[in-house]
Amino acid sequence: MTDVISKKLESKIDHKLNSKRKRRHLEDGFKKGKVVNEVLDKSTVMTLYKMITDHVIAYVNGSVSAGKESVLFWGVDDDDVDVALKIYLVSTSNFKKREPYLTGDPRFSHLKKGTKNMIYLWARKEYRNLLQCYDAGIPVPKPLHVTNNVLAMEFVGNKGTPENSLLTSQVDENDYDQAILIIKDLYQKANLVHGDFSEYNIFKTENGLMVFDLGSGVDLRHPNSQKFLKRDINNITRFFKKRGILCADPDKIFEEIVN
Repeated sequence: MTDVISKKLESKIDHKLNSKRKRRHLEDGFKKGKVVNEVLDKSTVMTLYKMITDHVIAYVNGSVSAGKESVLFWGVDDDDVDVALKIYLVSTSNFKKREPYLTGDPRFSHLKKGTKNMIYLWARKEYRNLLQCYDAGIPVPKPLHVTNNVLAMEFVGNKGTPENSLLTSQVDENDYDQAILIIKDLYQKANLVHGDFSEYNIFKTENGLMVFDLGSGVDLRHPNSQKFLKRDINNITRFFKKRGILCADPDKIFEEIVN
């Protein structure tokens, strides 16, 4: 019975993916058909099925964007509200590079061996980081649910189209001030360092900036937290300087945040 359900759901989602692919090209390096093979393996299909039966989502519309470690899907819940489904790739070696963001974080001290276990832990880690930020009032997508390698959260955008990132937006001094404030609030209110803070991981919405992709976020007790903080400040400063925005000294910003 489980295999029949799995095949039916996989066929339905594959059909939606194929119809989406005709209308939208994902510039992600994947060969045609590889998204389905890499993401919608039997385990992931069953995870999605469980999320449907648990009423986390009602159905999946299709893929929105893809990267080396995850693919973002556009889902819809029972109330016809859009949901972002971040599905981490189970067949990838890239997560080996992510181990330094787990080792040393006291919240995740028990690391089981194996790529799949690390990916499942990474999904839970991003969910927890989002929750810490959301509870602290930091502008992030609202976390909704996590199971295995699938993270459900608020969809930031409209009708399956995500909001623009800072990279693809016009920016000004106010955006720079907001970005620095987010880094400061992450540290002082959520007790986190983003670890991958850049123009690629910040939405520019009509209500202000919103940060996402918090899988790399580490607890302040992580031995490299201040090193990651300095890198985050330097990265975002470099971006705004390239856009012609007057920026403060990154070292002074760092001292103001940690002291």
